[in-house]
Amino acid sequence: MSTPPDAAAPAGPLAGLRVLDLTRVLAGPACTQMLGDLGAEVIKIERPGAGDDTRGFRPPVMPGTDESAYFVGVNRNKLSVTLDIAKQEGQAIVRRLLAQCDILVENFKVGTLARYGLGWEQVHADFPGVVYCSITGFGQTGPYAARPGYDALIQAFGGVMSLTGEPDGLPQKVGVPVADMFAGLYGCIGVLAALRHRERTGEGQHIDIGMLDTHVAWLANQAMNYLATGENPPRLGNQHPNIAPYQVFPTADGHIVLSVANDPTFRRFCAAFGLDALADDPRFATNAARVTHRQAVTEALTPVMQRLTTREWVERLEALKIGCGPINRLSEVFADPHVQARGMVVEMPHEQAAGGAVKLVANPVKLSATPAAYRITPPALGEHTAQVLRGLLGMDPAEIAALQQKGIV
Repeated sequence: MSTPPDAAAPAGPLAGLRVLDLTRVLAGPACTQMLGDLGAEVIKIERPGAGDDTRGFRPPVMPGTDESAYFVGVNRNKLSVTLDIAKQEGQAIVRRLLAQCDILVENFKVGTLARYGLGWEQVHADFPGVVYCSITGFGQTGPYAARPGYDALIQAFGGVMSLTGEPDGLPQKVGVPVADMFAGLYGCIGVLAALRHRERTGEGQHIDIGMLDTHVAWLANQAMNYLATGENPPRLGNQHPNIAPYQVFPTADGHIVLSVANDPTFRRFCAAFGLDALADDPRFATNAARVTHRQAVTEALTPVMQRLTTREWVERLEALKIGCGPINRLSEVFADPHVQARGMVVEMPHEQAAGGAVKLVANPVKLSATPAAYRITPPALGEHTAQVLRGLLGMDPAEIAALQQKGIV
């Protein structure tokens, strides 16, 4: 069971705004959790008896509970309401809720909500101030608009897999669902911009987020490398396409990332470790030369880096203000004193959980006056149905019981 809103928590910048959350899995829930962390009231609509798909993405579960860790990770600060929106009575309830909401976020396939009378044009006609955000795999227009979007599929379509992996190995996806997460975050940015527009005009607007679009947008320097040259960037393993040495090296007891971002830093590195001959070598004298001769850079530095342990390298390089870092496992990430000092894990009360609380990854946005608030633990399925239907729509217990008997809620 989740906890009720904490009245003592500081009001976030979005306090007073209400979100109708018609999302599931990851991209949409990541967007709405961010809005909730920033103070908005989020009403998450879930299918009766089943809920968000990620409730079934287990193991693992949170210790002492039957709650999927996947679901818990992106569904705090939300009220769970079960509602069958495929039925007319469910659609009517959605429209009644919309009359009291500022934002709708959805990630259904293109055209699905329109069949339920809940598409952008239909909602905008009746609720012109509602900001309506759609997150789909390929956007609302274009030849692929009807296709479903999945993270690995988008990573393949969007090019990052062609850039990731060893030169002679298979293309690789990123180890976390970055296509989903970026789509959710871009969706949140769009919502915030649309809210500013509404402040000025009173008018809501449609935010069309395509996962493929957002994926192409974050290709960053690699996209520009292609646009500048017309050549497909090769896979470079752990090396940087534009800087050398900026890569993984073996050490005496493991591996380290060495990040030498400019020529003065490279000369300082060479001087500190008796490598003046490398600094004077024309193949290594400038970053452009080192990039051209990246294999020679790797071959020259590998035996040097193997002389010391990872910890010894980190201590010596940090003293020289040369970028470096160990390759941490997640156990080391969450034990790191800096990660802990930055408060990147938050505990929220949970009646079923071991120790009475669940650990969650904290919101990384540090606002000085209105910090993220952790008001509501990720909810049980339908936990707040009666609360919302009574509180917002004025339904009495008999009405709610009748809806339950019909399978509407």
